[in-house]
Amino acid sequence: MKILILGSGQVGSTIAQELANMPNNDVTIIDTDENALRNIGSQLDVQTLVGNGASPLLLEQAGANDTDMLLALTRSDETNLVACKLAASLFNIPNRIARVRASAYLEYGEQHKSDDEETHLSDSLHAFDVTDSIHPEQLVTEHLVGLLSYVRALQVLPFAHEQVKMVVAQAKHGDMVAGKSIIEINETLPEHTDCQICAIYRNNHLIVPQPNTVIVEGDEICFVLASEHMQAVMNVMFRYDSRNRRVMIAGGGNIGYRLAKRLENQFNIKIIESNATRAEWLAENLDNALVLQGSASDENLLAREYIDEIDVFCALTNDDENNIMSALLAKNLGAKRVISIINRSRYVDLLTGNQIDIIVSPHQITIGSVLAHVRRGDVAAVYPLRRGAAEAIEVVVHGDKRTSSLVGRRVSEVDFPKGCHIAAIVRGDEVVMGRNHEVELADGDHLIFFVARRRVLRELEKLIQVKMGFFG
Repeated sequence: MKILILGSGQVGSTIAQELANMPNNDVTIIDTDENALRNIGSQLDVQTLVGNGASPLLLEQAGANDTDMLLALTRSDETNLVACKLAASLFNIPNRIARVRASAYLEYGEQHKSDDEETHLSDSLHAFDVTDSIHPEQLVTEHLVGLLSYVRALQVLPFAHEQVKMVVAQAKHGDMVAGKSIIEINETLPEHTDCQICAIYRNNHLIVPQPNTVIVEGDEICFVLASEHMQAVMNVMFRYDSRNRRVMIAGGGNIGYRLAKRLENQFNIKIIESNATRAEWLAENLDNALVLQGSASDENLLAREYIDEIDVFCALTNDDENNIMSALLAKNLGAKRVISIINRSRYVDLLTGNQIDIIVSPHQITIGSVLAHVRRGDVAAVYPLRRGAAEAIEVVVHGDKRTSSLVGRRVSEVDFPKGCHIAAIVRGDEVVMGRNHEVELADGDHLIFFVARRRVLRELEKLIQVKMGFFG
């Protein structure tokens, strides 16, 4: 498959690496940064071109005439959208995926979308002939909403149209799960509820759960469950000292504003913004949130606003250093839980497990969304876990016993790659835990996989493809 990538930033370079490692892929990257392209070209088997990705001449030089997929991942919405329009009108590239940040492009005309359309694109994106879009700020906002909705969760990942959630949480002293085996935990859950613990990380080492595996304090537990049982299961498994009622947000940019808007009717929200004009705009556009103009790293301001009574402090500015300092300061001044957006991958690795309770990496979240488009087979969702070392993947299986390695076979009959197992199966409105190995897989089933080792992904892709082969 011939793939053209616009943008060599963290998202573009990571996707290029992913695609270059797949067999039979011909990858070309266009960017204005010559040094970045030189670094990528020295590490990966890809072609590079220096210039503006929205130039029809450059697209033609990159081989757009026989390209199968365009991934427009630059930081400029306009560059990405114009490139998609040119790709459709001049070069007939069938798959055109754009990274879009501005809400105006995402929302304008959406109410006119026909009910029978398969895509969920606004009229403005249709005007640029985009076949699918990636919205980093929207993805990060949804991720933060999940974290704030459940006090003890480190990650909350939705699957199968929100029917299933995968949750990552840490066992602490006093939790029901601490000191109990997995079979004992399942027996303690409320009637008609179920969950499957699909991975345990103890001192950063993976433990593949068995029925007699005992959870100890400090274990990081990854489990799946039907969304309707989320609150009941979380309440039983984990001790809650409090509820997220008081939330302070540092940074009134797009993400901070979106998060405050989504949650201002559920929580008591204070939002700190350093820019006076932006703070005034926030005050006019938020109904119930309290807007404060100032610096989130101002100790006196935090003290005056009773930071020691804040349940969750969210550092959401565009500056990693500011986010780190304000989050650490808030924690030291008494905030019960702190969440920080960190863009630099080295900072993420450095800070994880320290005083900041949860590190959110926008690039990792965005990369997961892009990977759902480029993986082989009908992949509905991809989420990096453990800072990209593991993944959670949702696939939709198709075919019959003749054309598929999965359909028509019981789970116990399938030889899954080592380090990969089914966490849950969704069939219509029914959710079945993956430990039920006698379930026979059917056409249209949504399978949620936990993949502990990313190197087995190629084997999994081969397994989920129909034998004639297609690219989802």
